[in-house]
Amino acid sequence: MSDLADLYPTSAIHPPDLPEPRGPLSAAVAESLRSPAPGAHRSWPEVDGCDPFGEDLQLVLQLCYELHYRGFRGVDEAWEWEPELLGFRGRAERAFLDALRSGTAGGRDVGAALGELLVEPAQGTGVSHYLSDHGTWWQMREYLVHRSIYHLKEADPHAWVIPRLQGRAKASLVAVEYDEFGGGREERMHSRLYADLLRGAGLETGYLHYLDTVPAPSMATVNMMSLFGLHRGLRGALVGHFAAAEITTAPSARRMVRALRRMGASPACVRFYSEHIEADAVHEQVMRHDVLADLLAGAPELAGDVVFGMQASELLEDRLAEHLLSAWSRGRSSLRPSFP
Repeated sequence: MSDLADLYPTSAIHPPDLPEPRGPLSAAVAESLRSPAPGAHRSWPEVDGCDPFGEDLQLVLQLCYELHYRGFRGVDEAWEWEPELLGFRGRAERAFLDALRSGTAGGRDVGAALGELLVEPAQGTGVSHYLSDHGTWWQMREYLVHRSIYHLKEADPHAWVIPRLQGRAKASLVAVEYDEFGGGREERMHSRLYADLLRGAGLETGYLHYLDTVPAPSMATVNMMSLFGLHRGLRGALVGHFAAAEITTAPSARRMVRALRRMGASPACVRFYSEHIEADAVHEQVMRHDVLADLLAGAPELAGDVVFGMQASELLEDRLAEHLLSAWSRGRSSLRPSFP
């Protein structure tokens, strides 16, 4: 009988290497994680005054959060719950969360927030619009690298909220997650489909392979999901973010399919986005009518958090789009210099 590695060659989990620091905060975390085991008292740098959306603080959050996912090669797993590191992470989280709240309008009208997501501007100016109408293959490949930090763990951040829901909201969200995880078929998991896409585009498929390459705006979109997911008090924000993602994905996926076909990309590249057109159109209805409706019927006090999750998602997506389009308009790479 073949061993499990032969039967399931893509199921093996290979922790990524620690990335290079991007400032004193991330250097302190990386240096600590390289030590044999936690325990000794450490002097942590001050977070106050650091750019909450900047490279250094976002890498700190990425490093700390990844300990709850796959960890890093050679890092003692005991670091996941080391009190001093958790305290330092908490200070970085507060800076990030305060910046997200300051950058969003707030409010409690979930219906109005959903309505804004459902209406696309007549003259689209987003990244998928640009790639569909004007984008080149090198720009498309850069975009795929940016998104690899999330899509190779797709569905994992949202799974944190499952034990924090109940009733119809819980059952319905699990149904959406079941599709994200391939309906029980490993080859149809969205993370696996994205790995196939990367391979089809001639890119590396390793989990977090491009962490040293992507800038802070890309990390921030994933760090926000982990922040919301790891804190029960932010469960409404995570559901709001999840709903926003499902509502806005199908239209952008159609444009990505059009862009990839225009560029002559491989079928594996097209498949990832075509899969999202149909699936997320259904997920949108489930999230709106089953998850959100039931959640707010039982806990109306979470309405403000749901709206915040939607608005924070839009804020960070807009920041990433601005970064990408600004670089491309000048004929420059949107990635860090480590990308060949």
